[in-house]
Amino acid sequence: MALASCVKKKPASTALPPTPVNVAEVQKQNAVYYDEYQGTVVALNKVELRSQVAGYITGIYFKEGDVVQQGKELYEIDRRKYVAAYNQAQASLASAQANLVKAQKDMDRYTYLAQQDAIARQTVDQAAASLETSKAAVESAKAQVASAKTDLSYSMITAPFTGRIGISQVKLGAQVSPGTTLLNTISSEHPIGVDFVVNEQDVNRFYTLQKKSTDSTFKLQLSDGVTTYKKTGRILAIDRGVNNQTGTVTVRAEFPNTDDVLKDGMSCVVKVLNEQSGQQLVIPYKAVIEQMGEFFVFVSQDTIGKQHKVTLGPKVGTNVVVLSGVNEGDKVITEGFQRLRDGGKIVLGNPNAQPGAQSQPKGK
Repeated sequence: MALASCVKKKPASTALPPTPVNVAEVQKQNAVYYDEYQGTVVALNKVELRSQVAGYITGIYFKEGDVVQQGKELYEIDRRKYVAAYNQAQASLASAQANLVKAQKDMDRYTYLAQQDAIARQTVDQAAASLETSKAAVESAKAQVASAKTDLSYSMITAPFTGRIGISQVKLGAQVSPGTTLLNTISSEHPIGVDFVVNEQDVNRFYTLQKKSTDSTFKLQLSDGVTTYKKTGRILAIDRGVNNQTGTVTVRAEFPNTDDVLKDGMSCVVKVLNEQSGQQLVIPYKAVIEQMGEFFVFVSQDTIGKQHKVTLGPKVGTNVVVLSGVNEGDKVITEGFQRLRDGGKIVLGNPNAQPGAQSQPKGK
């Protein structure tokens, strides 16, 4: 009887006590979340200023880094020889026009005399040829005037559009060569673009967003990783094809930039509203366990903790969206599951307490 009594008491001494845990209820909330893409700010209009005529810089008429209006004079190249060439071309035109007038009068006179049989037909033919030659000379002179006028206009470089001009690459007196010497760069600022790449599988989604989007569809996080740009954007363009090396497509969004916050070349993060935003099941992210790339949570079922495999959506603050694996109203264990096994006993209490620790009744 004593031996039997000892055998019966042994299982009671080896049973594991319930694990103290804290739980949180699975709730359905309005979860608004965004997909993130690395982006680069780009000017929608950007031009390198180069001279189209040779010469020396004789004038610089702007302040570096300022916004310049379209048509504003920026650089002047020594204009003296271009002014002289234009004047010479005009003089040549005037001479050709005078010869044309004389040839026309000769033609009219010889034609009248020919009608009276007072002059040889050969003389009339020569006058007609001389007239055509004079007309051609006038057209050639006009072309020379136009060419000289163009070269003269190229000696004064103006802003092709309103934008911010950079630091000058040349100084007064510097010699420039046509098409090769970079003078400066000017770029537009408002509106401004942001380029980012998406997988080819997502292209149709962005074609849809290009046709229909709201003010909250596109947001921008600045390069400090904290600040959210105050103004929202829209899709301006989607590249014509897929990059066959990366399998991606470039998308360009347009943002207002009246305050000049966004700068050409700046890095940023484009946030695109996820189409699944709305009423979703949400749990605290600290309840999630990751094992070999899969995610699990412990669900409280009376006094038992059952492990459930879950599919997670994006994080929303300290919570995370759960796409499958739990139901609304389930209670997931948020603390104490580190010492818990699937099917293990649990008790609501202080998870930091040692297993088996029991509080002593007061007064005893």
